[in-house]
Amino acid sequence: MTHTLHRLGNSESLRHDIVFTYMPSNNINHVGSAPKLRKFLEICRDLGAIKIGDTRKGNEYVQGSLENMLNNIEDRAVVEAVFDNEIKAINALKAIKEADLGLSLVVSGLFEQTRECCRKAGLNMHTVNQSLGIWGRTDKLPEKRGILELNTMCGHGMVSVSFIEYAVKKIKTGKWTPEKAAENLFKCCVCGIVNTTRAVEILKELSEEKG
Repeated sequence: MTHTLHRLGNSESLRHDIVFTYMPSNNINHVGSAPKLRKFLEICRDLGAIKIGDTRKGNEYVQGSLENMLNNIEDRAVVEAVFDNEIKAINALKAIKEADLGLSLVVSGLFEQTRECCRKAGLNMHTVNQSLGIWGRTDKLPEKRGILELNTMCGHGMVSVSFIEYAVKKIKTGKWTPEKAAENLFKCCVCGIVNTTRAVEILKELSEEKG
């Protein structure tokens, strides 16, 4: 799974953006996996994940509530959790290891930080994927880096550049707080992997810029 791989930002910002993706293997161990997927999400939620989501059926807003999302998890689901704190992520990794649910976990973040999180949790990194950046007509990308940092938090591109720009205008006019704007951006990400804590900081910076 690589839709969490292409998040942009400087190293300090990305240190507060750690994404877990948890899934069964299709036609190998997916049958009966729904309770395990739910358990994973509950572990992450209880240990400080700021957001959790279900790629298959949608985030808490799509399904009406967080409880609905947990109740509706299916065997073939791919579920997500987002952490804004390394210690919380390490504690969650330890608990997931202890639970020994038998499914596949992908951790997305900075290389060294991810390696250290795994080490402290008693885990070894199995495979490493690296984003090679953006290729093609990069001249057509938004001029403001923060816009792209928010846009790439949703790996499927559901948080559009135009909506991010709209949210920034709402903040500048005092109609939305950065927190409300971040939550509204999260609603668009069906997988539930927009890091609202980090989004608030980026939105604040964008709203303070002129133009």
